[in-house]
Amino acid sequence: RRVHGSGTKPGEATVVKLNGVYPPIEKTDPALSQLVRCEQLSLSSNCIEKLTHLNALKRLKILSVGRNHIKSLNGLEPLKDTLEQLWMSYNLVEHLKGIGILRKLKVLYFSHNLVKDLSEIKHLQLLPCLVELVMIGNPIEVRAVEEGVWRDDMARRLPVLNKLDGEYIIKEEDDDQRSVCA
Repeated sequence: RRVHGSGTKPGEATVVKLNGVYPPIEKTDPALSQLVRCEQLSLSSNCIEKLTHLNALKRLKILSVGRNHIKSLNGLEPLKDTLEQLWMSYNLVEHLKGIGILRKLKVLYFSHNLVKDLSEIKHLQLLPCLVELVMIGNPIEVRAVEEGVWRDDMARRLPVLNKLDGEYIIKEEDDDQRSVCA
């Protein structure tokens, strides 16, 4: 078999894009185990409810699963040592529990999910390399923006963050933190 539209065998592909396929993908299945060289996997605009069968993706750096029906961050454990970017906007996730294992995560696009409790931010504080975060449209962000405290509060809680919701955070550079995540 070949990766859809590319002519590349699954075991050789470094970038795999299965966005908005018809019929839509409803679940990640064991076929993902063929993607042993994959560094970027895009499964956006499908009907995936949970992430499973990611064990063989030992080189994965970017996972794009926006516009699905994902309800939790369970299943990301196999990516804990490699994943640098998680694009997960427009899903149904209420809790950030489980994100803290992604020790190399630098970028998290998480807009328009269902995160509403400020206590969920403690899970993001476990990410030593997180420099870019998008949370637009989550109840927690909407409420804090209305109160005028969102940017300052997030910059204080996540001191490594350089960019929040598409806008840079102005601050003094921390050389020690940068070296940890290089």
